[in-house]
Amino acid sequence: MRKQKLKELHGVEVTGYAAEGKALAKVDGKVIFIEGAVPGDRADLLLLKNKKDWAEARVLRFLELSRDRVDPFCEHFGICGGCKWQMLPYELQLKYKEEEVRQQLGRIGKINLPKIDPILGAGDIREYRNKLEFTFSSKRYLTHDELRSMDGMGAEEKAECIGPAVGFHVPRIFDKVVDVRTCHLMEDRANGIRNFIREFALQKGHTFHDIRSHEGWLRNLLLRSCTTGELMVNLCIGYRDEGKTREMLDALKVAFPEITSLYFTVNTKWNDSMHDLQPELYSGKAYVTEKLGDLKFRIGPKSFFQTNTHQGYALYQVVKDYAELTGKEIVYDLYCGTGSIGLFVSQSAAKVIGVETIREAVEDAKENADINAIGHASFFSGDVIDVCTDAFFLDHGRPDVIITDPPRAGMHEKLVRKILDMESPLVVYVSCNPATQARDLALLDEKYAVTRVQPVDMFPHTHHIENVVQLKLK
Repeated sequence: MRKQKLKELHGVEVTGYAAEGKALAKVDGKVIFIEGAVPGDRADLLLLKNKKDWAEARVLRFLELSRDRVDPFCEHFGICGGCKWQMLPYELQLKYKEEEVRQQLGRIGKINLPKIDPILGAGDIREYRNKLEFTFSSKRYLTHDELRSMDGMGAEEKAECIGPAVGFHVPRIFDKVVDVRTCHLMEDRANGIRNFIREFALQKGHTFHDIRSHEGWLRNLLLRSCTTGELMVNLCIGYRDEGKTREMLDALKVAFPEITSLYFTVNTKWNDSMHDLQPELYSGKAYVTEKLGDLKFRIGPKSFFQTNTHQGYALYQVVKDYAELTGKEIVYDLYCGTGSIGLFVSQSAAKVIGVETIREAVEDAKENADINAIGHASFFSGDVIDVCTDAFFLDHGRPDVIITDPPRAGMHEKLVRKILDMESPLVVYVSCNPATQARDLALLDEKYAVTRVQPVDMFPHTHHIENVVQLKLK
C-alpha cells in the first residue's frame, strides 16, 4: 500500500499558544497545533495529522522569527525533549500557563469560576529539580547534521560515532538517547557524577543497555539532591556482577565523597519501572533528609517527594491557605503519598487522616510523622473508596476539609462520587493536569462551588502546570 504524502503549509503566521506547550495557528478556519513555534513566528509547516477541523504540524523552516524569542541556554535544546520553552522569556511562559488554566477550566469544566489568581512563578528557573533519572543506551541519538557528516565513513568509524550514550530519551524514539554533557535542571554536581560514570564505563569497556536486544550492563542512573546537602545516587544495572559493581561504586565514592546514600539496583526486566524492584544499599545512610519549612522528611530510593523543593514549599503554603484551618478541623489527605501535604498543614489542624494506595509510601508517611513528633496524623493504605466507609468515619470522624492531590489522570469517578457523599464543607484540589482537574470539577459541581483558583509554576521552561482549586459546599 502506497504511503500518503504529508501535506505542507507555507507562510503560516503563528498567533497563540494551546495546551501542552504547542503553538497555535489558523489556516482557512482550521486550527493548527504546532510543535517548537512561538507566537509571532512565520513558518512553513509539515502536517503530521490532518483532520477536518484541526491538524498537528511541525516546523519545516522558519521564514521569520518572533520578536519574543530568546536564545536557549542549553546545548541540547530542541533535541532531548525536556525544556521545550527555553526560547520563551520566563514572563511569557507564565502568561501562557495561566491562560491554559483559564481555558481548560472554562472549556472543559464549563462551571462558574471566580477570578483566577495570578500564577505563582518560581524563584529559581534553573537547577531547580531535586531528582533526575538518566538512561544508558547503546545507541546515541544523532542529529541530521551529524548523520550528514558521516557520509562516506566506514562501518567502524560510524559505529564509534553512534554510541553509546547516557542522558534522556528523544521524544517518540524509544531506542535512542541524547548523550547529555550538561543539564541545567539540577545542580552541577549531577553533571559531574553522570559524566564520571560514562567515562569510567567506557574506559573499563562496560556495556550500555540495548533496549531492543535487552542486553548491556548499565541501564539507569537516579540522582536525588536535597537542600540539606545530602545526596543519593542509585545506579541501575541489567544483571548482577559483584566485581564490576564494586569497582564502579568504589570509584564513584572516591570521586564524590559528598554522596551520603549510594545504592545499586539490579533490573533484569524489559521495562525500566522501579516500583517492583528492591534497591540495595552499598554505602552510607538508607535515606536522605529533606526539609520543608520546619519539617523534616526522610526520602528513600523509591519514595515520592515534590521534585522542586523550594516551589513545593510555595505550593503547600497555597494549600494551607486554601484549607482555611483554625486548629479544630479534621483533614483528610487523599493520595497522600509520603504524607508531605498532610504533615505540612497538621500544625493548624486537630487531626490529619492520610489515605494512599501504595503501602511503602504510607510507611514513609508514618515515619515522617514520627520524625516530626506529629502525633495527631494517621496514615492508611488502600483505595479511598474502600477505606472511607461509614465505620471508618465513626472511628476517625468525618472530614471538615478534604485535600486531594491525584496523578495526571485525575480522580476516578467513583472517588468523585465518594467525595460528594462525604460532603466535607471544604475541598482543596491540587492538580498537575488542569484538563483532568476541569473534568473532575464539572462532576463536583453537583454539590460544590469553585471559590478560589491558584496556578503554580513548578517546572520552568516546560509546559507543565500545577493548579490549586478551593471548593466549598453549596
